[in-house]
Amino acid sequence: MDKRTLLQMTADIVASHASMNELAKDDLLKEIDQVFAKLASLSDNVEINIELPDASEVEEGAEGKPAVPLEAAFGADKVFCMVCGKGMKTLKRHLSTAHDLKPGQYRKQYNIPAGTPLVAKNYSEKRKEMAQSLNLAERLVKARAARGKKKKK
Repeated sequence: MDKRTLLQMTADIVASHASMNELAKDDLLKEIDQVFAKLASLSDNVEINIELPDASEVEEGAEGKPAVPLEAAFGADKVFCMVCGKGMKTLKRHLSTAHDLKPGQYRKQYNIPAGTPLVAKNYSEKRKEMAQSLNLAERLVKARAARGKKKKK
């Protein structure tokens, strides 16, 4: 395989991955290097000299030093993880799966006030409107009242 073909394949693979996943600039560049190096290693014809850091050397966000400043972390459409810098609608699941952190630990580590929601504001508003349109609050009150009557019998 020639170098041009490797470059095209790398571009296609990384573009496909980046279209489905939000990547920071540094992550994108690392991924390009890694994919190109892997494709080159699979091809015997092209010799590439790329030094990639070991996984142990790559640090996401240094302890106590946020990847995203506090002011920029909480936007209307996205909430950014201060550990890795990824943006999403809700942080709770990401924190537990990607960083093994509970919301309380995360807030304490980055000095986030307890009342600050870890959810994008627009997402929260849409969910609230949907709940109101379905009369979920009234249904909850009725269900609790019915459950209370069953317990008394």
